[in-house]
Amino acid sequence: MTTDDLSTPLGQDQRPRRRRLPVSGMRLVAAALALFLLAFAAVALFHQDRLGGEPVARVALQPDGGAGKEIAPPPSADAAKPAAKAVAAPPPSGRKTVTIIDGSSGARQEVVVGSDDTPTASSDSGPAVMPGIDARLLEKSRYGMIPVAADGLTPFTAYAAATPADRARAATVPTVAVVVGGLGIGAAKTAESILKLPGAVTLAFTPYGHDPARLVARARAEGHEVVLQVPMEPFDYPDNDPGPQTLLTAQSPEQNLDRLFWHLSRFQGYVGLTGFMGGRFTVSDAAMQPVIHEAAKRGLGYLDDGASPRSVAPALAQRQAMPFGKADLTIDAVPTAAEIDKALAQLEALAKARGNAIGMASSLPVSIERIGAWARTLESRGILLVPLTTAMLKSKS
Repeated sequence: MTTDDLSTPLGQDQRPRRRRLPVSGMRLVAAALALFLLAFAAVALFHQDRLGGEPVARVALQPDGGAGKEIAPPPSADAAKPAAKAVAAPPPSGRKTVTIIDGSSGARQEVVVGSDDTPTASSDSGPAVMPGIDARLLEKSRYGMIPVAADGLTPFTAYAAATPADRARAATVPTVAVVVGGLGIGAAKTAESILKLPGAVTLAFTPYGHDPARLVARARAEGHEVVLQVPMEPFDYPDNDPGPQTLLTAQSPEQNLDRLFWHLSRFQGYVGLTGFMGGRFTVSDAAMQPVIHEAAKRGLGYLDDGASPRSVAPALAQRQAMPFGKADLTIDAVPTAAEIDKALAQLEALAKARGNAIGMASSLPVSIERIGAWARTLESRGILLVPLTTAMLKSKS
């Protein structure tokens, strides 16, 4: 014990204490990190180049001429000199100028798209006209181009795959038409169906997907007829929702027709319509009548997928005297190789008994594989695989 210890009052410790910072080191690190994040967010929000140098394309509001002309990046401030302002001539009627900007160099290039005799549509009003489409059979809607009959020509006849000689041969032998649906959403699955199935198989595309028009154009180039699948209200809607712009029994005829026009504008070149789901919608005369009437007026056929035995589509189509067909069975209702083979054999039996049969299938890999193998041997058994339009005309006759 020291002298200081003896002289210190009881209960008081006079030894010097170490000074401590008011905050811990971890708190300082956290505060620094928070300041960094705030600075980063401020740069991201208020920096002028919100696209981070990514290339962009824009449509000029005031069309310019000079298609394909390279425009140098603007000079720096210290090198800028006064110059006369040139006024470019507008592009020809029916064309638009797209300005493409290189995000790294800033170079601009103006490209004129469209043509005088081909109707075009911007991305906001549906896709542009696809190759191989007759411009006479198109009508502009607020969503884009939709099919229409004109000058005695209809999409049903113009885009049919069979020739008159093919139809004459089909009239003398039993025929089978197969429609594979659900295409357009997965590009890889759709491409596989297009390439693996024979051209006589009709392909049904939904209006959804990233670029259904490109896939439809490829299908038509491979000889397939194309049908548009229109999403319609099923019995368990909305628990089972076919997708955006579904036709609903609770909507007015005008609302459903507006939705129908949206679907019609997604791509072109189809011979007719069929339902996508739609068990509840197809049994409602009030809901279906405007749709069938509009399809008939526009020169399209209609395929009843057979999902509802109480569908009013057959009676309505007969009243409109339009091309019509009804699927006799769903080929892959049980999606196994053995059951699909049984369904295809049943389809053959129906064709031999009645002269004509129509089957529906989905684009499952097992379905594509079994249908492709079956189709290669079908003609050896005295049955002809035909496109849907041929089967519709044969049923009507």
